[in-house]
Amino acid sequence: MNKDAQMKATINQKLIETGERERLKELLRAKLIECGWKDQLKAHCKDVIKEKGLEHVTVDDLVAEITPKGRALVPDSVKKELLQRIRTFLAQHASL
Repeated sequence: MNKDAQMKATINQKLIETGERERLKELLRAKLIECGWKDQLKAHCKDVIKEKGLEHVTVDDLVAEITPKGRALVPDSVKKELLQRIRTFLAQHASL
């Protein structure tokens, strides 16, 4: 395992052990609902299904179709807040 992958695994393990990973996921979930991201993505899913027809869309097709748009729709403010929380966590656990 290269050094970057090892560091990523160590950080991820620490996030899980401390419960911070779940807190970050909950924060992200709440922020995305608050900014209307969830509703926008739901509407996009409905459009894709309507366009292709329910019988012709699998879950995998839908995921492949909406993932790029879903990522693009995440507001920069949400990304910045999450990144800041991760940086703060890392600073508090600098022994990683």
